[in-house]
Amino acid sequence: MKPLELAGLLAAPTKQPMRDALRHLPPRQLDALIIEALAVTEEAWRQVVVDRVAVFAAGQEGDRPAVAAYFTPIERAEDGMRVRWSPFIAALTSSENIPDLRHATTTATFVPVGEASMAEEMFADPELTTALNRLSALDPPGSEDILRVHLPTRQVVRLTST
Repeated sequence: MKPLELAGLLAAPTKQPMRDALRHLPPRQLDALIIEALAVTEEAWRQVVVDRVAVFAAGQEGDRPAVAAYFTPIERAEDGMRVRWSPFIAALTSSENIPDLRHATTTATFVPVGEASMAEEMFADPELTTALNRLSALDPPGSEDILRVHLPTRQVVRLTST
């Protein structure tokens, strides 16, 4: 069984065949299984992010290939003002240097909520958006955090600036 299939079954524990299988597990084993499934699921979503960023980076012009991409958090009103990862790449770099993405040094343009949703529908990668939303649900970002996608190592790391 693939990790995403297991995660799908665990996401619906009251449906067959998961309900019967879980009913026979002792509580400690059940807790360990859930923790392991969440870890596997988080890594699977991270790899979706890496794959989608790699496709985006390959389509960019330039002499040097991108080494890393960065995502900043965004507040989503439809979720009761929850902080999630923005589906738009904040920066691509062709070196190991992390760009300064703090709000104080980055030019920001206010976009009304309705227009932001429309822009997301038109321009964001749906697979990337889904993966970023799932990662946000599993490990919610802080408002000052940055998500770094390092393409050569395929690592996705949350950087905390506080």
